Amino acid sequence: MPALVLLGGMAMHRAVATSLVIIALKSFSGFYKYVDVLAAQNLSFDWSVLGLVTALGVAGSFAGNRLGTRVPQAALQRGFAYFLVVMGIYILSRSLPTALGYS
Repeated sequence: MPALVLLGGMAMHRAVATSLVIIALKSFSGFYKYVDVLAAQNLSFDWSVLGLVTALGVAGSFAGNRLGTRVPQAALQRGFAYFLVVMGIYILSRSLPTALGYS
């Protein structure tokens, strides 16, 4: 998404929507392939859990859309930048000791 905004010159709202469509398509293709893998091993999904996760995801999408239309684009970009920095620090703090052999 940052590449869509920074390199593609896309508005933040459009970049978010484009990113979500790409993620949804990739997720569906992975899910479809995983159905075959489970069937080959005589396993199946817990459809009630999948339904709950799907319902929560759809509700979150609608809530995010409502919030996104009320928050200025600059504030969304700044918030996303802070989120990326915090997540980067967290991932680095979890991964670096293992990478350096201190765990």
